[in-house]
Amino acid sequence: MVWSKKGLLFFLFSLLLVCSFAAAKEVVIINSKDWKDVYSGMMYGGFAGKAPRFLESEPHSTIILNAIPKEDSITILSSRKRPFVFGYESTIKNRGYQDVEERQFDSLSLELAKDLEDINNFIITDYSYGYNSIAVAPYAAISKSYVLFADKTNIVEIENFLDERQPEELLIYGHVDREVTGALEKFEPEIINIDGDRFANNVEIVKKYVEKKPVGQVLMSNGEFIEASLMSGEYPTLFIGRNNVPDKVKEYVTNSDINTGVLIGNDLVGTATIVRRELGIATFVKFARSARAPQGSIAQVEHLDIFEVPKISLSLNVSAVRYNKITRQVEITYRNNADVVTYFKGSYTLIEGDNEQSFGDLEPVFIAANSFKTVVYDVEPLLADEAELDYYTIYGESKNSLEFVLDGVIGVSTIEIQDDTKIQYDNVYYDKLKERFVVIIENIGKKKVYVDTEIIDIIIQGERITLSSEGVISIEPGKKGKAYLPVEMDEEDIEDNPTITVRSYYGERENALVKIIEGRFDLVIKEATLLTYLLTALIIILVILVLITLTKKKCPNCGHKNLRNRKKCKKCGVSLK
Repeated sequence: MVWSKKGLLFFLFSLLLVCSFAAAKEVVIINSKDWKDVYSGMMYGGFAGKAPRFLESEPHSTIILNAIPKEDSITILSSRKRPFVFGYESTIKNRGYQDVEERQFDSLSLELAKDLEDINNFIITDYSYGYNSIAVAPYAAISKSYVLFADKTNIVEIENFLDERQPEELLIYGHVDREVTGALEKFEPEIINIDGDRFANNVEIVKKYVEKKPVGQVLMSNGEFIEASLMSGEYPTLFIGRNNVPDKVKEYVTNSDINTGVLIGNDLVGTATIVRRELGIATFVKFARSARAPQGSIAQVEHLDIFEVPKISLSLNVSAVRYNKITRQVEITYRNNADVVTYFKGSYTLIEGDNEQSFGDLEPVFIAANSFKTVVYDVEPLLADEAELDYYTIYGESKNSLEFVLDGVIGVSTIEIQDDTKIQYDNVYYDKLKERFVVIIENIGKKKVYVDTEIIDIIIQGERITLSSEGVISIEPGKKGKAYLPVEMDEEDIEDNPTITVRSYYGERENALVKIIEGRFDLVIKEATLLTYLLTALIIILVILVLITLTKKKCPNCGHKNLRNRKKCKKCGVSLK
């Protein structure tokens, strides 16, 4: 058989990954339904010099043994509360293995870190963003850095552990709770977090890997699952989108020495062509492995062992498209069906018979969770009542993470509406006591108006984000309304934002806010005054007095109100029940 150069390269790569584990005499198997346990166990196995494996289902518990020689020693790391298999040690011994030990844990992450006494570099990330742990895994492996999951609920425990270890190097990766950065500040950590952008952060950690270990090949993943090669550290992992390659990744690959990409996982088979076309590098896909329970004479394969990590689910659709004859504008309304904010950027072709008009967005557009957003474009007048819009929209969780694609054709309805609504900003300030921005808006028009307000590119915890109001508000003519935008700000955040940009979408139709007003304001802080504290104290005293009054016993004889613990009426002496 004659091998092509690319085919031989991929074969050798796959063989290297298999052989690196096959030669091992000590094996670790993680028996847990918690992805954090699987991740920590895989890291532990690598640092302890043992070949790590993990279960992905109950049936998998016996299949996995077909690839482990009987003479190997096996350590089982089992979750006490959420194992796939209870009593897994006896199951393995019944299969003929002699050297088997099962250890049980409540949570593997910190407990295994305590076992690795020679590891003194650590990476901190938040388990809410599973893809961050996948991004740092290769660098963690080559830098001998153990990954710890930290948030405001367990940071005291993490801090105490690090106080004992006194780490040589500490890296905080991605978005973490404010309490985490505050508690770990004394260790002078390096922080990688570019506005919470998964792709920008990923590029930075790949750069750190390449500085330490120059390579021309990368693994490619969407960061949604654990797989052995992604944890090995043999190559860095570069994120790609499920439907496209984000610009941040294209830019990095174009200006780097990377010439080969290996896509990991069945779901990315269709993305290989996109990667090859847009990045111009040799591309291979690792989507299967040789079967461990072969049947018949023909060599079989089975899916890769993968364990899914939490992912952010986005759901965006084009709700309606209208052509307004009066304004000569096309109104495209999107609906965000997800519980998280989304950014989108559209390219459109308006089709009317043989005539076409093209237009689109120059910058990504923000849409709040579970809300509508209408974008408006000036077009040449439509002559017929029938038209279609061909749309191609990329979207994602941040401005530079537009990894999903929405495309299709939708009919265009015709309307004739002259929206004469008009508003102006009356006041903007930050209420420190209630931890929210307050934007006071005045309706200076003659019609009832609906308003949805945002604060653009405000810096919170070093991340540039957009705040959205709690909902669309309505304001009657001549009246004022308040839009509330919740956010916690500390002194550093206040210093980072001497001015803020406020943008409001408004109009006479609640789900089609086609008009925009924007203003820039000095940051004004409204703090609790002495009067506020006095009023609060007075309210508390009144509540206490009411409670005392309500809990007194009324004498059935004279009507006197007695303290609840009295057995006889203080006034007439009658026994109280």
